[in-house]
Order: sequence, then structure tokens, then C-alpha cells
Amino acid sequence: MTDDLQAAGPAHVVVMGVTSCGKSTVGAAIAERLGADFLDGDSLHPQSNIDKMSSGTPLDDDDRAPWLAEIGRRFAASDAGLVIACSALKRAYRDIIRSGDPSVVFVHLHGTRELLSSRMAARPGHFMPLSLLDSQLGTLEELEADEKSVVVDIALPVEQIADEAVAALPALHGDAARFAVDLQAAPFNLDDDAIAWVESTIGAMSLEEKIGQLFINHNNDYSPEYLDGVLENYHVGGMRYRPGPSAEVQAHIRYAQSKTWVPLLIASNPEMGGAGSCDDGTFVSTHLQAGSHPDKGIARRMGQVAGVETAALGCNWAFAPIVDIHYNWRNTVISTRSFGNTPEIVVERAKEYFDGISESPTVCAMKHFPGDGVDERDQHVVTSYNTFGYGQWNETYGHVYREMIGHGVQSIMAGHIGAPDLSRHFRPGLADQDILPATLAPELLQDLLRGELGFNGLVLTDASQMIGLTQAMKRSDLVPATIAAGCDMFLFFRNPAEDFGYMLEGYKSGVITEERLQDALRRILGLKASLGLHRTPRESLVPPVEALELIGSEAHRAVAAEIADKTVTLVKDTAGNLPVTPETHKRIRLYGISGGADFTRADPLAYLDVVRDELEKAGFEVHVFRTADQRQAAGEDGVNFMSVIAEEATADYAQKYDAAFVFANVKGFAQEAAIRIKWSTPMAAEIPWYATEVPTVFVSLNQPNHLIDVPVVKTAIHAHAGSREAIRATIDKIQGKSEFQGTFNENVFCDSFDTRL
Repeated sequence: MTDDLQAAGPAHVVVMGVTSCGKSTVGAAIAERLGADFLDGDSLHPQSNIDKMSSGTPLDDDDRAPWLAEIGRRFAASDAGLVIACSALKRAYRDIIRSGDPSVVFVHLHGTRELLSSRMAARPGHFMPLSLLDSQLGTLEELEADEKSVVVDIALPVEQIADEAVAALPALHGDAARFAVDLQAAPFNLDDDAIAWVESTIGAMSLEEKIGQLFINHNNDYSPEYLDGVLENYHVGGMRYRPGPSAEVQAHIRYAQSKTWVPLLIASNPEMGGAGSCDDGTFVSTHLQAGSHPDKGIARRMGQVAGVETAALGCNWAFAPIVDIHYNWRNTVISTRSFGNTPEIVVERAKEYFDGISESPTVCAMKHFPGDGVDERDQHVVTSYNTFGYGQWNETYGHVYREMIGHGVQSIMAGHIGAPDLSRHFRPGLADQDILPATLAPELLQDLLRGELGFNGLVLTDASQMIGLTQAMKRSDLVPATIAAGCDMFLFFRNPAEDFGYMLEGYKSGVITEERLQDALRRILGLKASLGLHRTPRESLVPPVEALELIGSEAHRAVAAEIADKTVTLVKDTAGNLPVTPETHKRIRLYGISGGADFTRADPLAYLDVVRDELEKAGFEVHVFRTADQRQAAGEDGVNFMSVIAEEATADYAQKYDAAFVFANVKGFAQEAAIRIKWSTPMAAEIPWYATEVPTVFVSLNQPNHLIDVPVVKTAIHAHAGSREAIRATIDKIQGKSEFQGTFNENVFCDSFDTRL
């Protein structure tokens, strides 16, 4: 028996499959390797069952129930290793066996119908006639994600089948023992006192408090009454909050920490610096922006500002850095949130960000394992997939995760992203319909992340309302299944009472084992102890009000301005339109393009006022285009999109304007699978038809993929952000007052020849 299995206790294994798959032969070989007893399950059939099968009559479920229960009883009565060969074709049958012993691991011997029928034909003395093979294949229900199981191809030699099955067993039998957290090791690095606090705190918790620690609440309300209800009823282990003014956020966090006897993990989303964690936080740069200049220190400075400003609020957990690789230019969920399109740039900049934010009392959760950027779709609205093969994944995403784990990252957010080839590497024969997102896939979270990558830290789910998760199974099943699969914390309730109940019932029913619950709790409390929360007085868990002076400070805005100046990128100027100055092109027609209003309800074109203001300060005469909807909203009658086209596209356009500037700030989040420019009307007047009339400069303040929709423009600039600093730096560079320093990757050309013209 292997050392891992010895540590986990005696191996109890069912070798399963349809007739003639080799259950008895392979089962005996597995038992020999494990030093376990072997029993052919057919020998446990009552005589009545044998008589029915010999006559060619299939058994019904009533016939099988006592037989399966007897197999479960044999496991429960055995204190030694035991391997039993049993068909176990249906989930319900396996559940009966598991009811006798939940530790049982199922080894499914998978083979094609042709191979199975040829084997049956060679077994004339067996009591199962060839005619019943199709019946068994029709009955077979593939193993599900929450079942401890391994699938092996029977086309292999018996010895190899047995070797592969035994090699996989440590990840399945006693997986809690194999992957048990080591709180003395990285990334926790706890001393004896801290470990004692972890264990004593778990020991003092009620079952409900233990279940509550698995949840991270999303605080949609700042009122004390709301927080009281969350903490008293659900005992959550962590919180994220709806951003607001920094003073209100800090007071909210201070109240929350004062009301719980186990300190809270307080999460923020500082992907761009302090912005996004409170309304007045400093926007420093996007991840892509931090990867768009040779100076790798940009990412470190973004992390430094993020750490200082979020710590001032009382946050201690950053849901960053993002370590996805932007391979697919059509993917817009991480197009600005990835450092770039190669593993090398992602590793380099992610380490810099991590080192910068780690200067503050903050731990990080890098995301989104096993890696976004291959599929173009957004898992907020649909399950997406990383379709890289095992080898290619290891050279790319796997390289990133190994580097960052080795660098000390403390936690990993699992994405609602499936990885078919990776799952099948660990579960050969896994059917298409059984490919699950990583948040529900033990082969990805345990075999790959904890096993091959050696990650000892905490794993949390991405937001549980995302359709990438919810389309996988019923809510009542998926809530506990995430923890059973290997996640340690569950991000956001959908309905608090329901989700808490589902998790509690999942533990009581055995979906979440006692070992898995204890391991998750040790990781959660271990992360808190690694921050020193266990020895920090409750009143000191949140900084004083004076700390808020650091948020949006002049020093941080100066950092943002420096980075904006460095990263404004000239993508192309094939017609030689630049520079454009008030002396050469006084009259500017200014167009604004947005993605429309989103869930934030912010004015999608508010940035255009800043653009106009900065242009006028530079000495330009600015004429802002207004769409038909804007003119109608202002009370203008008789306006429609055809009339606006007719008014705008006139022969004297070049006599009215010297140049056209298009500033696009196209955003969208969690409302569509991918984002492209959506013009205001059919054949809209703002589409750059005028690029053939006057020098036209197109500036993106967000997405890098707009050339696919405006290939006609000959001058394209990526400014990365709609901040005043970025807009001002862009206008300076358009005039030739400073050099373009930013860099870009090939994604900007969207795999199309005309975008380069």
C-alpha cells in the first residue's frame, strides 16, 4: 500500500463497470498492489438473482438493493483494505454502497462496445448472455463530480490498468489526508501559538458557526441592522461590500469587526489601485495598462497604492492580481484585466503587483483558476472553457500558477471555467456532459491544484450567482458540492437562508465530509492568523479615521499621472495624421462612443465633458456631436437617425471641421458574453465615415479591440483609462508635446489585415 493511502486508512475500493470489462481480473490486481483483500461482488448475489440472470432476465432495482447493501456492509465491517468487483452501474446503486461506507472509491473500467462484446464472446461459460450488454450500457450512469472515483481505459494491459488506478487512489481515497493543510508551511507559516488559536477556535465553534465560516457575504446594505442579521444568523467568515464613500466604508467595516468573536476576512477588488474599493479611491492603472510599458515597476506601484488605500479602509484581503492570459482578442471580460497575452508578462507583472500590495497588511487571491482568456465568453453569463491540452496548459497557465504559488500567493479564486482536456487527464473517459467548471471539479482543485501544483493555501469560489456556476446543477446541490470538490470558501449568498441551509444539509448528508470541513476551516482561520488577526485587539482591526487621508492623496494621484503618461500607446498612424495641434487643426469635431448605461447607472458619456474641457484648455475649438437620442432627450422635435445622418454627412464637412476626434469608452460587465462597439443607430452618423474627409484620431479609453469595428481609421491610440490624467496625457501626445511610450500586443489588430492599414 502507498504511503499516502496508509496515512488515510485502509483502502476500500469498488471496481465497477458493465459485464466483461474485467472487474474481477483488475480488482484482484489492484488488491494485490494495495495489500488488500479481494472479493468478487457476484459471489454476494442471492441465488434468486443468479437464477434470473442465467435465464436472460435483467435484475430490477428491488433485486439489487439487498445485494448492494451487503457490499456496503462488507466494507463497513472491514478494518483492512478491501476491493470488491461490482457493476454499480447507477448512481443510486453506488449511493447504497456508500451508505454503508462513505470512504469507498469507485474505479470505473471504461471500454467501447466493440471491445466489450468481443470479450463477452470469448467467455462462453459466464452466466451473463451477450444479449444483455446493451441493456447494461443503457443503464450505466457516468460517475459524477462529487463521487470519489477514477476512470481507466480497459484497452490498456491489465497491469497498466491496475497501476494507473492505484496511482490515482491517493487523490481519492482519504483525499482530506493527502491534501490536508500544513499550517506551518507556506503560505501560512504559522507558529505554534497561531496554530493553537486555529484549533481552539474551531473547537469552540458550534456546527452552525463552522458552516458560516465557509461563506463570504456581499454586503448590500451599510446599516447596523443588516450586519447584525448577517453575523448573528449566518456567522460568515468573510465579507465583501458594495463600494461607497471611504468614510462610510470604513465605518461599516469597523462595525462588522466589532460584532463577531472570530475576526473577519474583509475583501476588496483592487484590480486598478484604490479605485473600486471605495468611491474616492485612486485609479492607478488597469492590469493591461501595467503590462503596456517596459517598466515592470508600474505593476508594483499599482499594488502599493492598492494596499495602502484598501488597508486604510480596514480591508485585509485583495481579490487580485488577475493572472489570466489574454490569448483570444474577442474575450473582453479580461481584455483590460490581464497583464498581457503571454505567460511571461503575466508572471513578471503579477509578481510585481503582489510584492507591492504585500507591503501593506493584506493577503491576495489571484484569479481565475484554471485560467481565462481562451474562450471569448464571460462566465458571468455562461460557463466558459479553457480548451488547452494538458501539455500546453502546463507550459502557459500552469507555469503562471507554479511561479505565483512559489512566490507566496496565499489564496486562489477558482473560476467557473471548465477545462475538458485537464479534467480528462485525471478522469479518463469523462463524458462531455460531465465536464464541470473548476469550482465543482475535484480533479482540477485537488489532483491538479493541490496535487501537481502543490498549493497549500486557501481556495475560494468566484461569485456564486454567476451563470457559469449555476447552469451546472441545482442550487441545493452545487452549494455543498463546491466545498466537497475542494473549495474552502463560497463567495456570496444568493438567498442567505437557503444557501446556508443547503450547505448545512450537505454536511449532514455526507456530501461534505467531516475531514473536508475541518480542512477548510483550518485554511480559513489559518489565513486570518497569517494576517495576525488572532492577536490584534478587536478595536484595532480597522485603522483610525485619520488613515482615510491616504485615499486619493496627491501622492497617489501623482503616481497615476506618471503611469498614464508612460502607458498612452500609439497603435498606428499610417496616414501620418499626427501631430494635430490648435495651430494646424483648430476646429475639432468630437464624437463619444460608449457601451451605454450599465448596472452602475453612471452616465456612460460623462467622460466626454473631461475630454472637451482638456481640449479647450489646449486651445482647440470643440464641436461635440450629439446622437438622435441625445437631441430628443434635450427636447428637440422632428429628429431621427436618418435626419441626423443627412445633417452630419454633408459635402462641407471638411470646411466646418479641421479634424475629427473619436473617444471611445466602451464598457460592459456581466451583461453580455463579449463586448463590441454598439453604435447609437443603424448606419450611425458617428461611425468614422469622415476618416476619408479630415484627419481622424480614434482613442480608446478602455477596450483594446476596437480596430475590428473601425478599421477605416488610420490613427489609433489606446489610452487605457477614462481618468483625467489619461485623457490629458493623450491630448498632449496628440499635439506632439510628449512622446508615446506605451506598448501593445498583437491582440489590438484582431487577426484582421485591414486593421493594420
